Amino acid sequence: MSRIGKSPITVPSGVEVTIADQHVVVKGPRGSLDLDVVDDITVRQEGDLLHVERPDDERRNRAMHGLTRSLVNNMVVGVSEGFKKELQIIGVGYRALAKGDSALELQLGYSHSINVKAPDGITFDVPEPTHIIVSGADKQAVGQMAAEIRSLRKPEPYKGKGVRYVGEHVARKAGKAAK
Repeated sequence: MSRIGKSPITVPSGVEVTIADQHVVVKGPRGSLDLDVVDDITVRQEGDLLHVERPDDERRNRAMHGLTRSLVNNMVVGVSEGFKKELQIIGVGYRALAKGDSALELQLGYSHSINVKAPDGITFDVPEPTHIIVSGADKQAVGQMAAEIRSLRKPEPYKGKGVRYVGEHVARKAGKAAK
């Protein structure tokens, strides 16, 4: 049996879970998320625990069992605590400027500034000009938005300039050898 799929999900206080057929809706203080569960997988609620179950040990059902449990758990964690990704900008003249909670203006060494607008449910925080925090309730949307910002100027291997995740290691290359 799936080690991930068989562990129950604890629903914290303040989070409401509604299960109708194959549709799971999770509401909490940070918003509401919903998921359509694959046909063979069932989600049932027992008090403040959620159980994800599969009918048999077919290969597809085993794969979907753990995946569905992880997706539902991420929804519960997202609406109660939220997710965040932190990015740092390295380079002379590279900086970020917040335009409200849902927009950024980035100077990344190009001749023009780049404006980034956040989708619904995602917020940006810029505590300092070289530090961006992307946060929201949906783990996938937060990760996707952070990846899109990073892709605007990926860290280059010679000087390390660009946008990177906090704690990301960039392999550095040696420059030209002097004669």
